[in-house]
Amino acid sequence: MSLHIPDELLTALSSAERVVVLTGAGISAESGVPTFREAQTGVWAQYDPRELATPQAFARNPRLVWEWYEWRRKLIQQAKPNLAHHALVDLEQAIPAFLLVTQNIDGFHWLAGSRDMVELHGNIARTKCFEEGHVVGWWPETDDVPPRCSSCDGPLRPDVVWFGEGIPEQALRTAFDATAGCDLFISIGTSAVVQPVASLPLLAKRMGARVLEINRDQTALSVLADWSLRDKASQLLPELIRRLGYPTNAIDGA
Repeated sequence: MSLHIPDELLTALSSAERVVVLTGAGISAESGVPTFREAQTGVWAQYDPRELATPQAFARNPRLVWEWYEWRRKLIQQAKPNLAHHALVDLEQAIPAFLLVTQNIDGFHWLAGSRDMVELHGNIARTKCFEEGHVVGWWPETDDVPPRCSSCDGPLRPDVVWFGEGIPEQALRTAFDATAGCDLFISIGTSAVVQPVASLPLLAKRMGARVLEINRDQTALSVLADWSLRDKASQLLPELIRRLGYPTNAIDGA
């Protein structure tokens, strides 16, 4: 299938020196990862995810929340990065100044090979201490659920941002600083309505950058973007890389 890619977009991308890419759930949905609410099946269908993904829920019933995240980890482990994730690695290697900002917690960008990246909402594969907040790579083998921190004996939790918690300040500052100085901003698979992340493409536009949206559905950003394309990211991004003549090592190795 031939994809329609405007020549003006190819020109803008080929001349871009400072690019920021924002990704949301849509890019991982193409890998078969269920969205936040789609994951509520089976025994977990009786729970509202917004009542599980909070510090208060964990304080009330840490075992329940830990087991829910263990189940979600297993769902993610059954999938893998798709061609869109790999194409972004190729784009990173071709652009002088590049930052990938993701709202996803599945870690697929890391697995694909992205390195200049900010994970705004954390990573479900990482674990941290609920009491002290530091990332933990090891803990004693016991029957405790959740396991306990080897430093303070507090319960361990997923290293993700829960409802009621703020995005880490340094991560947010890095994303906004890069966006303010970029000449091309690309939004992929995100609804562009949740603040403060929804402000990123608006800031890019206000500072004079061109904005490309790739999303299967129309969003609040669609009317403001310079280009809003409805193709699958896993088809469109590899095609963009090829038409620009960038090396496709990551894609070829997918």
